[in-house]
Amino acid sequence: MAGKLIRSVVPPDPREVGTEPDYRFTLANERTFLAWVRTSLALAAGGLGVIQLLPDLPGRELLGIGLLALSLVTAASSYRRWALNETAMRTDEPLPSTRLPIVLTVGTVLLAVVGAALVIIERWS
Repeated sequence: MAGKLIRSVVPPDPREVGTEPDYRFTLANERTFLAWVRTSLALAAGGLGVIQLLPDLPGRELLGIGLLALSLVTAASSYRRWALNETAMRTDEPLPSTRLPIVLTVGTVLLAVVGAALVIIERWS
């Protein structure tokens, strides 16, 4: 049961199926994966920075943990996206759709609004 749950979230190694696609597509897929990982690292750095460098900001823990959570979701989703895209290319199937861009956009907007509200509250207190 746990194995099925893990496989539904973490796809198997895509290099074990299908045939090797044109290396340019594989490298492009890898670059996209690395871009998502860089985004995740930036979110994590921002979250840790908010917590450590803004000691007078009320609610900084909430904002920092929100950024760290968004970082976790981005990093985990980026591997899944890479693996599913690689599998689709190897089996000559259409690339699967993803919700990662909308999740990242909505999460960033919400955290920016929370951050702005916290700064306004701190200035008016």
